[in-house]
Amino acid sequence: MNKTLQTTILREMKDYLFIVLGLMTYALGWTAFLLPYQITTGGVTGISAIIYYATGTEIQISYFLINAVLMTFAIKILGPKFSIRTMFAIFSLTFFLWFFQRVVGNVHIIGEEPFMACVIGSALCGIGLGIVFINNGSTGGTDIIAAIANKYRDITFGRVILYCDIIIISSCYFVFYDWKRVVFGFVTLIIVSYVLDLIVNSARQSVQFFIFSKKYDEIAERITQEAHRGVTILDGMGWYSKESVKVIVVLAKKRESVEIFRLVKDIDPNAFVSQSSVIGVYGQGFDAIKVK
Repeated sequence: MNKTLQTTILREMKDYLFIVLGLMTYALGWTAFLLPYQITTGGVTGISAIIYYATGTEIQISYFLINAVLMTFAIKILGPKFSIRTMFAIFSLTFFLWFFQRVVGNVHIIGEEPFMACVIGSALCGIGLGIVFINNGSTGGTDIIAAIANKYRDITFGRVILYCDIIIISSCYFVFYDWKRVVFGFVTLIIVSYVLDLIVNSARQSVQFFIFSKKYDEIAERITQEAHRGVTILDGMGWYSKESVKVIVVLAKKRESVEIFRLVKDIDPNAFVSQSSVIGVYGQGFDAIKVK
């Protein structure tokens, strides 16, 4: 097995492992904190919860059936890679929803405190979704609708999912005839979205390095070979010393900055390094360029 193939397999295994962890967290938030207090949020899980509140049909059954219908469209339209990961997530989440309902049951874990249940449950759901998304996973449902809409129309994922979630949460009024449930649903949506954005954006945040060192060639080679990041060498001149210098420019993910600092320190402890956060980096190895 060559090194490239081995790296790819390990990366895929890591992705699936963290996707499972994220789905477990999401399912725990739903079954332990939202369902027992009859709180609704968006997505297919929200639709399944409304069906559960209205008919008593267990949430994992309707969740799986709705996603099975959506997947028949996704497989043909969105391609195999999206569909394989999404199907894996659907089967896994169906199992975890069933499992945690059996473990937790319909117990009010924090007593008669629906608002606290709303906050804790939605935070766990947001954390779970964030873990899934940063590891290139999907939970199916409205993600599939958003992906299909995004492919054929100039409309963002977030906007499609937001429209769907507003309709789903508002519809719970026709089950309970209680606006408090609707308000709790929108509070849940806001917290889930905030926590999700916090995790996804912190994981995707990029940094820019300017490295000044006489051992620029060795540093550049190590960063390329070990950190697997592109390096650009610029010609500069120190205005005070009037000496020519080489400046190493590196763009990397924030989580890779410690590794780069260690490489520089190992080679030249006296190197001058400037690190700054950048708003967005687009292109190979970073986010895809999307414009209207």
